[in-house]
Amino acid sequence: MTWKHYIKKFTEYLLIERGLSENTRINYQNDCEHLSFFYKDTNLNPVDIKVSDLQHFIYEYSKTHKTRSQARLLSGLNAFFEYLVLEDYRKDNPMLLIEAPKIGLHLPDTLSEEEINLLIDGIDLSHPQGERNRTILETLYGCGLRVSELIELKISDLYFNEGFIKVTGKGNKQRLVPIGLYTQNFIENYLQNHRELTPPKKGNEDIIFLNRRGNALTRVMIYTIIKQLAEKINLKKNISPHTFRHSFASHLLQGGADLTVIKTLLGHESITTTEVYLHMDSSRLAEVVNQYHPRAQK
Repeated sequence: MTWKHYIKKFTEYLLIERGLSENTRINYQNDCEHLSFFYKDTNLNPVDIKVSDLQHFIYEYSKTHKTRSQARLLSGLNAFFEYLVLEDYRKDNPMLLIEAPKIGLHLPDTLSEEEINLLIDGIDLSHPQGERNRTILETLYGCGLRVSELIELKISDLYFNEGFIKVTGKGNKQRLVPIGLYTQNFIENYLQNHRELTPPKKGNEDIIFLNRRGNALTRVMIYTIIKQLAEKINLKKNISPHTFRHSFASHLLQGGADLTVIKTLLGHESITTTEVYLHMDSSRLAEVVNQYHPRAQK
């Protein structure tokens, strides 16, 4: 694959999986294109590039750019190589060996339960794909799935009698996620009464969510459905499919769920990834201190 292909896939990931703003996506894309242009006359590609190659590029870049621009460049390149590792294009992130200035914590947007209900209520159920779209949103929020996990979800992954679904996450790692009766009912209704109206194309017989041509949905399609709903109800937030996953985790934490349990449900490798939700819910932090610290009880 070419630099252009890797960068295109990366920007799609930033949009759909991470829900970053347009300005941030453009900046990150520009950072990658700077690196691509620097090595355009070589055989280097993102999979083969080494720490020494990056150090050489950054050194030359620093001659003509201020410190703030350098910091943003390092942040963008780190996100790019982190993505390549997540997608198994390469085994390591060479940016981890390059010293970078500290950057602020990015706190993802979340939706209140009321906002989620408004989005779902905004779906036109008279439309042929209405029930499918409602089931998609209920599954994203009810199970905290990544959008990639949702579009790959299979009928054979449903274990409703046991109250679980089998999810295949990053790195092809599988986990069992509890699913409540409320969400189960939407999936069962869609499978029994609506999915059958669209015959699946060969190879997609086991895929739950299909488009009008019988193929599996794409990440971009799920993103488009959600953005159009947000515009329809005049929701002034920058949301994506990942926003439902953030909301799932935040609402569990607000309800008193243990952070390690949330980590397992989300399929995070490290608890540090899940800890971002502690920063989002400062009221929960204060509540814990007031409840458990001996000095706070005096």
